Amino acid sequence: MKILSYNPGHDGAFAYVEDGRLLFSMEAEKGSKYRHSSLAVPDAFDALAELNAVPDVLCKGGWWPGDSPRWSEEGAGYRGSDYSQVLVSKKRFLGKTVDFFSSSHERSHLLCAFGMSNLPMGTPCYALLWEGVIGAFYEIDTELNVTKIGEVMPEPGHRYAMLYALADPTFDKNTAEFSRLSDAGKLMALASFSTRSLPSSEEEKIASFLLQDCQHLRPCELEALKGMRYYNVGLEDPEFRNFSGIFSDRLFDRFHQFAAANLRRGMPLLITGGCALNCDWNTKWRESGLFRDVFVPPVANDSGSAIGTAVDAQFHFTRNAKITWDVYSGLAFQFDEPVDSAQFDEWKPNVATVAAMLARDLIVGWVSGRYEIGPRALGNRSILAAPFRSSTKERLNVIKQREQFRPIAPACLEDEAEKWFGCTIPSPFMLYTYSASTEGLAAVTHVNRTARIQTVSERTNPPLFGLLSAFKALTGYGVLCNTSLNFKAKGFINSMSELSAYTLQHQLDGFVVEGRIFMLKSSMRYQGYLRECVEPPEIIAAT
Repeated sequence: MKILSYNPGHDGAFAYVEDGRLLFSMEAEKGSKYRHSSLAVPDAFDALAELNAVPDVLCKGGWWPGDSPRWSEEGAGYRGSDYSQVLVSKKRFLGKTVDFFSSSHERSHLLCAFGMSNLPMGTPCYALLWEGVIGAFYEIDTELNVTKIGEVMPEPGHRYAMLYALADPTFDKNTAEFSRLSDAGKLMALASFSTRSLPSSEEEKIASFLLQDCQHLRPCELEALKGMRYYNVGLEDPEFRNFSGIFSDRLFDRFHQFAAANLRRGMPLLITGGCALNCDWNTKWRESGLFRDVFVPPVANDSGSAIGTAVDAQFHFTRNAKITWDVYSGLAFQFDEPVDSAQFDEWKPNVATVAAMLARDLIVGWVSGRYEIGPRALGNRSILAAPFRSSTKERLNVIKQREQFRPIAPACLEDEAEKWFGCTIPSPFMLYTYSASTEGLAAVTHVNRTARIQTVSERTNPPLFGLLSAFKALTGYGVLCNTSLNFKAKGFINSMSELSAYTLQHQLDGFVVEGRIFMLKSSMRYQGYLRECVEPPEIIAAT
């Protein structure tokens, strides 16, 4: 069965599942579109270009009425976890009558997590869906019936980001209807600076205000806190950073207390929704002792909703809700223009050469295969650097045009993860935090000595594994800085023209595309590397 599914709204995406296998997931923000973009007409043509045949089923993910492109009046809504609420009809598509399927946005998260997990069909489990709007626990039985156990808190992601908005004087609290989508991830970084666990009386009032029982907390209501210390105090304030950690723990504890009181011990837990990208919280769930196993999909935010609706449709038509998948199921890189030989030297492909450049503190873009699905760069659309110096982290944040309090994640050989980070099981999707065991990895160690690690094996990513192995041979460490290759506020770069422009504008030292090495002639670090080369450089003519 061939299923083409789309999520038209926020974090829009197309996903294609054929005979139980995810063949591609194409996200609207990728290719340097703005983060969290809805689908547009060019995205539809890109998705159609990937098809080899007309699908049997066309799926539309649920969304808020009136808040998505009007391709059709049909479609489920945002809320609803019950299977009886799915919509099924017929539709003409590309000259063929196909089945049309739609189910809620809420179900898309739950079915995405179940379908991508390693739980076999018929395995009962719990699910936690926490995101900008919904914060609830569910039970999924042997027949895949979904029962909502209880709403713990509305808008957990929004409430979390509202604390950042409270302190940020650049946030317009009077006109915004919702928190900024980027602020939750920034607050996660700030929370790690916290060195105390007890709140002051004023902080208790702020926490109570932000976690109050109401369906929607508007930013303008932050005016009630205007007389308090943290209102527009700025993000560098050390006491605000302390409170960020306290508040992060407070919000998590609300959900943990509900789970401890209402869920049976020893069941597996699926975690999904945008809050499932909070690595600290994921680690706490895994270490809570409440669950036999914890699974978080790499597309836990709305970028996985199209996949979830496809899984739901497959279940409806075949009674099977499991798919096989690869995190590198995005679109292929576009060689839309040649590299300018006046600007770049092209080196003979050699992974040892790239490793040597990285070991000499050059920073390069790294492109391999199809792009990663989900928001985390996992070695196919990455910026790579040596992990040793804190100054490297500072330079990377300048390149990325982002705040210096933001951490840089490590990519690490799987068989070295325990040695350097105490990571004893594979963690290939950068979804958990671990504690660094050495002072020698300053660029990838956050202020609280944790790291959001990606483990790499020859099976999970052969090109990156080869580079890490070559880097280890030179330095003794199979670890590199790994951050996403993207313009500020945009999705991953996915064309040669974008990559060349980024390198010139953001002062990368060069880039590697499918093994081909292009170095920026005007880079002072690159010129210094050339002067230090013992062997004559293997430079070939750029094409």
